[in-house]
Amino acid sequence: MSAIPAELKYTASHEWVRIEADGTVTVGITDHAQEALGDIVFIELPEADRIVGAGDACAVVESVKAASDIYAPLSGTVIAANQDLIEAPDAVNQDAYAAWLFKLQPDSADFAALLDASAYAAVVANA
Repeated sequence: MSAIPAELKYTASHEWVRIEADGTVTVGITDHAQEALGDIVFIELPEADRIVGAGDACAVVESVKAASDIYAPLSGTVIAANQDLIEAPDAVNQDAYAAWLFKLQPDSADFAALLDASAYAAVVANA
């Protein structure tokens, strides 16, 4: 298993979250998630301006093995989706931490529900 970047936050449902300097957050799936899914062949992303609640399914990643919902880590408004992944969904397999899925403007700066790298490592270890 690859290293879990310490500068990111995580969810128990295997999303990573990068808190940006402007208060927005960038969201993707973890290396553990892409490894479990296998070869990713299709990604459905949320539309810009969509309002999501924390824990809402808002994207779908499909692999040759399964389709998996991707959940919003925080409540907020989708401000961008990585359209490059529509044409090249396998970019997530190549580098899960570079291939972000969408960006959110969170409703609040309450990041307490997110996991740090060591807490996420414990989730993966117990999976």
